[in-house]
Amino acid sequence: MTLERAAMPDVIADARLTGSQRTDPFGGEPVDIHLAHGMVVDIAPAGALARRGAVFDARGAWVVPGLWDHHVHVVQWALAAQRVPLGEAISASHAASLMSEAPILPDGRRIGTGFRDALWIDRPTLEVLDAATGEVPSYLINADVHSVWLNSAALRREGFAPDGVGILREEPAFEISRRLNAVEPAQSDPLVTRMAQDAASRGVVGIVDLDMAWNEDAWVRRLGGGFDALRVSFGVYPEHLDRAISEGLRTGDAARGSDSDLVRVGPLKVISDGSLGTRTAACSHAYPDDPHNHGLITVDRATLVELMTRATAAGIASAIHAIGDVANSHALDAFAASGAWGTIEHAQLVAHADIPRFARLGIGASVQPAHALDDRDLTDTIWADQTAQPYPFRSLAAAGAHLLFGSDAPVSPLDPWAAMAAAVFRTRDRREPWQPHERLDAATALAASTRGGSAEPARVQPGDVADLALCAVDPLVADEPTLRGMPVAATLLAGRLTHVA
Repeated sequence: MTLERAAMPDVIADARLTGSQRTDPFGGEPVDIHLAHGMVVDIAPAGALARRGAVFDARGAWVVPGLWDHHVHVVQWALAAQRVPLGEAISASHAASLMSEAPILPDGRRIGTGFRDALWIDRPTLEVLDAATGEVPSYLINADVHSVWLNSAALRREGFAPDGVGILREEPAFEISRRLNAVEPAQSDPLVTRMAQDAASRGVVGIVDLDMAWNEDAWVRRLGGGFDALRVSFGVYPEHLDRAISEGLRTGDAARGSDSDLVRVGPLKVISDGSLGTRTAACSHAYPDDPHNHGLITVDRATLVELMTRATAAGIASAIHAIGDVANSHALDAFAASGAWGTIEHAQLVAHADIPRFARLGIGASVQPAHALDDRDLTDTIWADQTAQPYPFRSLAAAGAHLLFGSDAPVSPLDPWAAMAAAVFRTRDRREPWQPHERLDAATALAASTRGGSAEPARVQPGDVADLALCAVDPLVADEPTLRGMPVAATLLAGRLTHVA
């Protein structure tokens, strides 16, 4: 029997099990996984039990728990499909030239995304961008989303005075992103659906959506429109915290207004410092050639503690963006003072003394391993004088910290296999491994890519929800290119096929 997407198999036949913390007796021998009502009800040697109902032939594929991306900006990632990629731009003039050829969107704008200017050979200026783009409002979004380069026409359209450069950083840049992302649902929702289907093809069953918006209404609308490819936990930003509390939202509750339980309330998201690429991450040592620049703490300690305390009292977890070592210390202090639970998002540069505090405080490290490779040259250059540890995955794990992997899409693509490969091998493109002492073992990387993360990894065993992915190769023994490009034969969400190769 050939089963297609949306089918509910009763048996996954001739599969093999893998993953962390296994307690089953099967080793690498073929098994049949019997399903009912969206659950795993039995696992037995292949053919030992009658194969009743619809059978999906795994053909020896390796079954792992369905994967999660714990940090996604959904609409911005979905809209990236309509925006000009600028990741290959080697200079400001090159990026401006790419934008001169960009299509004009129906709203009259040109939008590009993904540039990395920290190591450009020239500096962005309005003169360069205006000469290339003319009077068409043009927007270039940094790969880290913490800065945006606008031409004069775009600055006028958005109400900003031209300053000779056109670079907006931090909150003004976020405001531009919010405006650009505020498209009609008829435009964005189909792109979100396509994004979700692409994620399912990589074995993903769930995401944490940290879009800078009131996300509940959007997700209820999408559910009403038939969205069914992923589980979603959505974030709440400080400007919406009062509303969330007054309306009784609690982390883990199902979104109101829908019969589906696929979408649930997630954490309070607070951005407490800047970023590496924009040179605004709050660090203990100054950035090169700028002795007064230690980055920015964007939310003072008292305010951060107050926000987290209020969220905690209302039953809402906290997810605190912290990239620089000062920001990570600041965030850990706020967790300790507020009694909040949740995660630090990014943890890209952590003081050695702070690494064990993650475990002591029970705070998850929600990290994006692909960023380590995206940023290795930046780190070796503009963070060369920092004494804290960049991207300390193994150090955190060794100290007992709870790791959760994500992409921060669109900062890096929504691809858990790329994240795992980056964490395990610390290299790509045949370069030497970067800081190989921070490599993780594959079992921990896989666990961190599941719903429960490394401390409470999802498993494949009777009594569990049948959120599963079937892989062509055992990810625990795959080499770097195979792990990065892992073929996924099928993905199941509560026993329903969301992807079939």
